[in-house]
Amino acid sequence: MSLGPVMLDVAGTALSAEDRELLQHPAVGGVILFARNYQNPMQLVALTAAIRAVREPHLLVAVDQEGGRVQRFREGFHRLPPAGYYAALRQQSPEAAKHAAQRMGWLMASELQAVGVDFSFAPVLDLDRGLSRVIGDRAFGQDTPTVMALTGAWMQGARLAGMVSVGKHFPGHGGVTADSHEALPCDERSWATLWAEDIAPFGHLIAQGLEAVMPSHVVYSCVDAAPAGFSARWLQEILRGQMGFQGVIFSDALDMAAAAAVGDFVGRAKAALAAGCDQLLMCNNRAAAIAVVEALADYRDLAAQARLSRLYSRHFTPLQHAQQQPYWAEAEAVLAQFAADSASGMTLAYDPTTRGGTVL
Repeated sequence: MSLGPVMLDVAGTALSAEDRELLQHPAVGGVILFARNYQNPMQLVALTAAIRAVREPHLLVAVDQEGGRVQRFREGFHRLPPAGYYAALRQQSPEAAKHAAQRMGWLMASELQAVGVDFSFAPVLDLDRGLSRVIGDRAFGQDTPTVMALTGAWMQGARLAGMVSVGKHFPGHGGVTADSHEALPCDERSWATLWAEDIAPFGHLIAQGLEAVMPSHVVYSCVDAAPAGFSARWLQEILRGQMGFQGVIFSDALDMAAAAAVGDFVGRAKAALAAGCDQLLMCNNRAAAIAVVEALADYRDLAAQARLSRLYSRHFTPLQHAQQQPYWAEAEAVLAQFAADSASGMTLAYDPTTRGGTVL
């Protein structure tokens, strides 16, 4: 059985009979985990093993583990700094900031792989323009060179641990005030500005082999009237054609308010696939998830399946293995410095009023 075009969620800390049946559907290709699926590392190991045992090849297992506000697994894991910390650190020492970002990318990947998770939906490549409360300190900086340098280092760290990266939210969510979880934002800036500033970090990481991208549910009126994640102009002509991206394109969550502009859940799913997405995130609505997978039961895209198969983690190894690596002590030193900087009141390079709630 091949990997299907839908990534969905499960209800609790162990698979129910309904979960197992749904995960065997041919349209399913992955599972995204949330805080509600986590009690402790041992429980998570059992859950991810159960997900992988459902079928062959095993389903992809993913999570949002950026650090800061967006870290689904906390107790039993290191608390990772928000991305804005590296930008603040770069103002003092660019090399120290790149070192910190790389070691935290490595630590994040090592801890997730030890519990059977294939990848995290990270890094955020958006610029923090002080506008978007859903981005804020999730961004690696307020200017293009900073974001390029730090996200590149973070991706290198994850790759050293054997994990792929997912850059989001293409072509950049930082230029709008509205939260796409709650409304449909429209970015009215020019193509020249988008290309030179917001899109540049994506191009920079694509040149370094970025494995996956998640587009935003934002309308960029200078290019298309459809949100980027539902736009063939953005995904096929610009991202794949003009920028040469050959990796996986994930939709952002189809339950977000901004996606409603495209239609009902089945309509959204079909529109995202037609635009060029390889896999769709269908979360937090089991009835809608069932409707979507049933509607896509006969959907096949061999090229997308080949791309998805390259996202599996290469190292489901016990955490003790990572703890024996020199990077482990270096990562703990970064966290100790972060704690000291936080205690001393070090100002992060972001607007603290932009703190948001549940995000993806």
